Amino acid sequence: MVIKVLEMVRIAIVCVAFYAGYNIGFGEDGVYRPDTQLHFMIPVVIVAIAGISGLEGLFLGKQSAEMKGFETGSNYQRQSAIALLSYAAVAIVVYFSGWGIKSELTIFFVFIFFFVFSGLNHALDAINRRNYKWQNINRPFITLLLVAGMIYPIVEAIKLM
Repeated sequence: MVIKVLEMVRIAIVCVAFYAGYNIGFGEDGVYRPDTQLHFMIPVVIVAIAGISGLEGLFLGKQSAEMKGFETGSNYQRQSAIALLSYAAVAIVVYFSGWGIKSELTIFFVFIFFFVFSGLNHALDAINRRNYKWQNINRPFITLLLVAGMIYPIVEAIKLM
């Protein structure tokens, strides 16, 4: 039950981040500011997804793996959770240090690279092992939605560099 709640919390926070981020980016004056949008969205999205997933993997790893149809108790599972927490920690450091959009995009690209390949891993698992558990098959689709929603502000921010 806790794992399902964490999944809903992650999705809800990311939805709020998109709504608020796009409002921030377009602002009241009608001038689009993708760097301002991403400055807000990147740490929120990374902490919501990677931070919560990392904590889930460390403290609820057995239950989480079972819900996804994966093996439990693996050192790789713990290692993955630590990597996820490192993305969240670095996103927070970059945000509060004010290192700018290039640093924010760098941590986002590292984070999204992991999640794109994680999504592919989940898709292959669904196909090869017929693992159609919701916690397994939703990852590729949610990752695609995340990437689709981030393309426009990222492209526009890069144009400003």
